[in-house]
Amino acid sequence: MNTTPPPDPPPTKPEIPSPVARFGGEIRRLRESAGLSQDALATRLGCTQTQVSRLELGLRRPHRDHAEILDRVFGLSDKGYFALLYRRILSHPEGPRWWLDWPEEIEPRATVIRSWDPLLIPGLLQTESYARHLLIREPRVTPDEVERRTHARMQRRAVLDRHDPPLFVTLMDEGVLRRRIGAAPEVMREQLTFLIEIATRTNVTIQVVDAECVSGLLGAFMIAQLPDGEPDTVYADSPAEGLLTSAPDVVSMLWSRYELIRAWAYPEHVSLQKIKDVMDQWT
Repeated sequence: MNTTPPPDPPPTKPEIPSPVARFGGEIRRLRESAGLSQDALATRLGCTQTQVSRLELGLRRPHRDHAEILDRVFGLSDKGYFALLYRRILSHPEGPRWWLDWPEEIEPRATVIRSWDPLLIPGLLQTESYARHLLIREPRVTPDEVERRTHARMQRRAVLDRHDPPLFVTLMDEGVLRRRIGAAPEVMREQLTFLIEIATRTNVTIQVVDAECVSGLLGAFMIAQLPDGEPDTVYADSPAEGLLTSAPDVVSMLWSRYELIRAWAYPEHVSLQKIKDVMDQWT
C-alpha cells in the first residue's frame, strides 16, 4: 500500500488589487487606525458617507482633491502617499478617470439618462460595427485598443438590459442618420435597424431633432438623474477632455440647453418614421 502523502498543492498566486481598490483599502485602513467614522471623513472630504463607503470598497474612483485632502487628514502630505496612489490610477491602462467615472459609477446607478448628440449615434445605442469603425479612426490607436474599447462600449449596453433599467431619452440631430459611418452602407442600415428595434422598449425614447436647430451645435452631452436625492450629474464631451460634474450651475445650464434642443425635436412616432425612411436609403 502506497503511504506516500500527496504533494502539496501549488501555492496560489495572490490577487493584486486594482489601483482603485488599493486606494480605497488604504482609506479604510488609515481611517480605522485614526478612529474616524465614515461620516467624519465624509465631512472633511466634502462628500456623503455613502460616497466614502463606495471609495473604500473600490466602487468609486477618487478625484485629485480627494488624494490631497486625505494626505492632509492623515498627516501624509510630506510623502504624498495618496497623491502617489492617485497617479497609479491615472496610469492604469483602462482609460482616463474623467470618462471612466461615467460608465462605471454614474450610468449603472442612474434612474434617468438623457443624451444629446449632434454628430453620432449615442454610445449606448451603437452597434458593434458602427462603434468599431469610429474607434479605428482614433489617432494612433492600436488594433488591441480598438477591440478592447469596442468590447467596453458593447458592455455598456447591459445597463439597458437589466431588470430595472433606467429611462433612456436621447435626442439626435437629423444629420446623424445620413452621416456615413463605415466603408459599406450595410453598417448604417444595421445601425438604424437597431435604433428602430430598441425604440420598442418602454424605457427607451428616441427623438430626431430638426437639422435647423442650432442650440446644440456646441457639442454632445448627457444628464443623469441619480437615486436617493443625489444631485444630477452631467457629462459634456470635447476632443481633449470631457467634463464630468454635479456643479449646480453647470447642470442647470445644460438642462436649459437640453430643453431648447428638445423644442426642435420631432415627436417619437415621427422620429421613428424618419429613421425608417433614411434606413431604406442605405442600400
